[in-house]
Amino acid sequence: MQHQSLALTQDGTRPLRAFWLATLSMVLILSQSLMAQARGAPESFADLAEQISPAVVNITTQTVVAGRTGGPQGIVPEGSPFEDFFREFQDRNGQGGDRPRRSSALGSGFVISEDGFIVTNNHVIEGADEIQIEFFEGFELPAKLIGRDPNTDIALLKVESEEPLKFVTFGDSDTARVGDWVMAMGNPLGQGFSVSAGIVSARNRALSGTYDDYIQTDAAINRGNSGGPLFNMDGDVIGVNTAILSPNGGSIGIGFSMASNVVTKVVDQLREFGETRRGWLGVRIQDVTDEIAEALAMSEAKGALVSDVPEGPAKEAGIEAGDVIISFDGTEVEDTRQLVRVVANTPVNKTVRVVVNRNGETQTLKVTLGRREEAEGAATPAAEPAEPSKMELLGMTLSPLTDELRETLSVPKGTDGLAIVEIAEDSEAFDKGLRNGDVITEAGQTAIKTLDDLQDRVAEARDEGRKSLLLLVRRGGDPRFVALGVEE
Repeated sequence: MQHQSLALTQDGTRPLRAFWLATLSMVLILSQSLMAQARGAPESFADLAEQISPAVVNITTQTVVAGRTGGPQGIVPEGSPFEDFFREFQDRNGQGGDRPRRSSALGSGFVISEDGFIVTNNHVIEGADEIQIEFFEGFELPAKLIGRDPNTDIALLKVESEEPLKFVTFGDSDTARVGDWVMAMGNPLGQGFSVSAGIVSARNRALSGTYDDYIQTDAAINRGNSGGPLFNMDGDVIGVNTAILSPNGGSIGIGFSMASNVVTKVVDQLREFGETRRGWLGVRIQDVTDEIAEALAMSEAKGALVSDVPEGPAKEAGIEAGDVIISFDGTEVEDTRQLVRVVANTPVNKTVRVVVNRNGETQTLKVTLGRREEAEGAATPAAEPAEPSKMELLGMTLSPLTDELRETLSVPKGTDGLAIVEIAEDSEAFDKGLRNGDVITEAGQTAIKTLDDLQDRVAEARDEGRKSLLLLVRRGGDPRFVALGVEE
């Protein structure tokens, strides 16, 4: 038995080696397969393009532009025998002198219902006198404008068709991940229906608007693509192609599409009302920085800090300057940008729960929203003036407001606080943007009128072991909070 066992070991060496080689080979093949699945492009976009192309449209607009004054008189003297010749030359070249002339523009869009509603960019149709829609099948229809929203650059059009139109549906842009494949369709540079593909390069990009939520993509987007759809691989629209970042006007792989979850809410309102109706809370807010969070004894820099509460829904509900909004209608607030979008997307007249952090404690308030488009400001309440004097503190020379200072600084009558009359350029206050003429109205979330008030707040912060003090500063009527260090 011992000899037989030895023989098996000797004879089995080659099969054992073959087994491990086969196993290793299988592991490598499986690994390569998984890498190919993760990094490889779809085999073809043809089926998807064929499926959704009929719902994508080219848009041509016509605008009557006033003619330029002067005509041929700017070239030849009036009454010259060459006057008729130059007028004919200008007419042939679209320079009709004083005559009105027509200007054309091109863009893209997509059909969202069989009865002919079409989505595009506002800048594609803005100022247009005529809007013509060209469909993939080759026919054309005139369109009328239903409504537009310059804030998100979205417009809604309508065509009348005897036959049901092919359309596409919106998808959930929040499910799009960086790296997902996407496909853009449109009318680039007036070349007609065109398809380009790429990936989601980034999410939640902000360009310049209050309600911005752009998907960045490297799918080729050029002039004429504006208003066209950005599709996911299920054929759902997750964005409206709106802008590109380019030094030369052509695509360099940085395009931006307004996220569908923003667009759908705008389109629904335009469809129902012909205009937008956004919720309005009625507060001025700013982001919570690390220093502000420390000054407020908050564990993390989150939420939206209320810097002012004019007359409106928030004031009626009891929200105060210095409150930090940490939750709105059940949604946790990360920063000011998010809060503005959530409030705007909330129906007008809806009563919501707003959770605020006030002096280290949370409070829940019920607010009935107004309509942002109708919002109006209110005047600052009056208060008694303080005694005039000056003092240097925290790198600033401060003076209580007098009637003379109020007039000089264009501060509303009745406003109390300390005016910055001088500021050291090497001070923290200067580095954080404070300047001569700014007015400090609160310190440590307490209104101040006198120099002693500010000194007391500084002393309290030091006694409590805080490194910074939160100041409410107003410039030209616009308030903001600034945290300044108070360590000795």
